[in-house]
Amino acid sequence: MPELHVLSETGDFPIRCEEPIHHGKVRTVYTLSLEESRKLAGARGFSVGADAQLAVMVISDRISAFECHWVAEGEMAGVPGKGAALNAIAAHWFQRFKESGLGNHHIVDIPHPLVWIVQKARPIMMEAIARQYITGSMWRAYQKGKRTFGGQTLSDDLTKNQRLDDLLLTPSTKGILSGIPGVPEVDDTPVPRQLVREHWSAFAFEQPEHVAQVEEMLRQGFAVISKELDGVDQIFVDTKFEFGYVTNAAGDSEILYMDEVGTPDSSRMWDKSAYEQGEIVDYCKESFRQFLLETLDRDILTTGSRIEERKAMAAQYRVPLDEMMDVSNRYRYIAEQITGQPLTVEERPHEAIQDALASYGLLR
Repeated sequence: MPELHVLSETGDFPIRCEEPIHHGKVRTVYTLSLEESRKLAGARGFSVGADAQLAVMVISDRISAFECHWVAEGEMAGVPGKGAALNAIAAHWFQRFKESGLGNHHIVDIPHPLVWIVQKARPIMMEAIARQYITGSMWRAYQKGKRTFGGQTLSDDLTKNQRLDDLLLTPSTKGILSGIPGVPEVDDTPVPRQLVREHWSAFAFEQPEHVAQVEEMLRQGFAVISKELDGVDQIFVDTKFEFGYVTNAAGDSEILYMDEVGTPDSSRMWDKSAYEQGEIVDYCKESFRQFLLETLDRDILTTGSRIEERKAMAAQYRVPLDEMMDVSNRYRYIAEQITGQPLTVEERPHEAIQDALASYGLLR
């Protein structure tokens, strides 16, 4: 597939926004000024608070693994269709959550399949992680003797990829938090659930009872996705949700689902029929990570102190085109299974996005 089908650069759109522009692993966020936010909300009739700050979130086709971006042969700097697949899947689940009465989300409009206009939230500084099966990093830790996850102790007789009796919640920090006993000041470190409850304000919860509320929103959201995936012969294995606060149109503080939910980047999904036959066929980024582990130096990829070597290796290595297209096919397949709609990959996504944003009056 030609390189022009891949959107790798998302930080160069001439959007009237406040600085600095936030450059994430796969998304770029342009925060609008309060004046621009009010103007856009009024013109489009968005149901947001009077002082809501809006942002334009543009997703790329870049693929990140082991804290690095990877490029394919022929200098194709991304996975065709990946961004559109992620946006379509996340928007689908956000809408299902809202329809099910679980809670609202941060998307207020979708001008283009690769673009969301979102309401900026006050983030809760916790990655809300739920696991229904023991696999991945959790299994590796279990093999080394660890038995307590998220403050819950597991039995000694579990096997790899086994379904757990109960949904296991294993939160971790979002960003670097300080002053919490026993928690190192590093990003994405696991923490016991009880510790989150005891130090709720350090995790930016506004009320102590909101910890339980977020856990329930995670459980119920997991159940909604799991039930719907079961209908298309898929298993929802594990996931990560993020939450934040906004002041809604009624002037009340409200907890929202934010970032993304239930996507191949943030979750594991397995083919149900294959699993019942003892085989793991995944529709997530795990297969790509496994490819890298089997192809490149595993120690460099997994040792935190070797991050600079890892970045240098990623900058030099070129992923075989067939492997990148396999990722593309997996992402596009699961997106179409979930949404029930065909996924279109544009030949000139950058130009199409710019045209869409111009129609909203957002360009300089």
